[in-house]
Amino acid sequence: MKEKISACITACNEERKISRCLESVVPFSDEIVVVDSFSVDRTVEICKRYTDRVYQHEWLGYVGQKNLIKDMAAGPWIFFIDADEEVSPTLCKEIRDLFESGRSRSYDGFEFPRRVHFLGKWIMHGEWYPDLKLRLFRKDKGDCVGREPHDRVVVHGNTVRLKGPLYHFTYNDIMDQIQTLNRFSSIAAQGMCEEGRRFRMHDLLFRPMVRFVKGYIFKLGFLDGVQGWIIAIASSFFVFLKYAKLWERRHASGSGDIETRE
Repeated sequence: MKEKISACITACNEERKISRCLESVVPFSDEIVVVDSFSVDRTVEICKRYTDRVYQHEWLGYVGQKNLIKDMAAGPWIFFIDADEEVSPTLCKEIRDLFESGRSRSYDGFEFPRRVHFLGKWIMHGEWYPDLKLRLFRKDKGDCVGREPHDRVVVHGNTVRLKGPLYHFTYNDIMDQIQTLNRFSSIAAQGMCEEGRRFRMHDLLFRPMVRFVKGYIFKLGFLDGVQGWIIAIASSFFVFLKYAKLWERRHASGSGDIETRE
């Protein structure tokens, strides 16, 4: 008998993208569960066309929200997907073949590359590709962990890599990208403060440059043209913002001493 898959989607104000996401999981999922963070647009209305398992819950963070929806799912297999993502036809076929043939029973998790569509182009180099994601796993073998705003799944068992990509339709435009960088850098800085991380001047001076060189030069981001340049600059700026905001928080709290060495 085919093992059942619960597609788990977290969403908030995604009426423009959610239909594409839902359509892509229908062919292989036995259940679709949606947890919405009180959208004020038509997100919930659209989701209810595909499943009656649509819930609203306060935002618990990227890690917390995924662990919440994982516990809600009934199937033995979990497939995490965000509202701005889509399962490619190739990946969909791979998953269906694995589960319909019974070969899925030999594994505890599957990872696959995520391909990002950015400013009218598929990004094929740099830090954004292949961006491997482990999103399909046995419920009793996997956990969502990570430091906000970045979540990841850890599977305690046998995993394998699939070839088909997960599509990611990221920022709508550069303004959307800037707003996201601002929000994510604030979350990251807050997380570092809560962990007791001290501000070090060399983090602010050198880490942004290292991030740029890594993505644009060593990971060949320059081959993605103007988009690749924008991504590398924005990634470097995110690192700068994160450490600048860490300094700001430490300074405001009266613990603004600068650590210049490890």
